[in-house]
Amino acid sequence: MKNFSLYVVLPVALFCGHLRLTSQAPADANPLNAVLKTMDTAAAGFRSAQAEFEWDIYQKVINEIDEYDTGTVYYRRQGKEIEMKAEVQQAGSDLKKLKPEPKYVLFSHDKLRIYQAKTDQTSEIDASKNRAELEAYLVLGFGGSGQDLVKAFDVTYLGPETVDGVATAKLQLIPKSEKVRNYYARILLWIDLAKGISVQQQFFTPEQDYRLAKYSSIQVNGKKIPDEVFQLKTGK
Repeated sequence: MKNFSLYVVLPVALFCGHLRLTSQAPADANPLNAVLKTMDTAAAGFRSAQAEFEWDIYQKVINEIDEYDTGTVYYRRQGKEIEMKAEVQQAGSDLKKLKPEPKYVLFSHDKLRIYQAKTDQTSEIDASKNRAELEAYLVLGFGGSGQDLVKAFDVTYLGPETVDGVATAKLQLIPKSEKVRNYYARILLWIDLAKGISVQQQFFTPEQDYRLAKYSSIQVNGKKIPDEVFQLKTGK
C-alpha cells in the first residue's frame, strides 16, 4: 500500500525522439509552443480516452524497480469536468511473474475513491476544495491543454524522442506549487506529436524515487465508454 499510495493516491489527493520535429506538429519557431498548440487542439476536441498501462516503481534506496503494476485507465469528459478510472489488474516485483492483485481508483463527482480487492477495503477522499488542481494532474497528457500545463508547471522542452516507434516531444515539468514539489520534484512527459497526448510519464520524488508510466493501445474519442466503467465495484 505504501508504494500504491505514494505514486497513485498522493498526487491526485493532494491536488484534489531521436527524430526531428516533422509536419505533424504545428509550424512554430519555438518547438515548445508548437507542442503546446498541439495539446490545445487535442484538448478542444477531447471526449474520452482509454489505454493499457504499465507502472514501474523505482526505489533509489535499493537502486532497483521493486514493483510493477499493469492495467487499464479510462478518462471521459462530463460537461466541464473529467472523470478518471484506473484498474490495476496485476502487480509484483518481477515483470515476468506478475500476480493478479486488483486495485481500483475512481475520480468522479469531487470524490477520489480507492478500492483494494485483496483486503476488501475502500478509501474515500473529498476533493471538492481542490477540484481544479486535481484535474490538472488527472488529465496530465490526456485531455489537458497546453495552456493549463504552463499554469501549473514551469515547462521546458527537452527535444524530440522516439518512444516505441512514436515520434514524441519530451517535456520537463517543475511544479509551481511548493506543496506539490514536496512530493514530486519534477515530471517528465512524452507527448505524441501527431495526437497531442501523452505516451509516457515519469514522476520523480525529492528522494529520486520514481514511477514510470508507459501507455499502449491508446484510444482517443473512440466508441463510448460504458457508464458502468466509471462506477466503483467493491466487495461486501
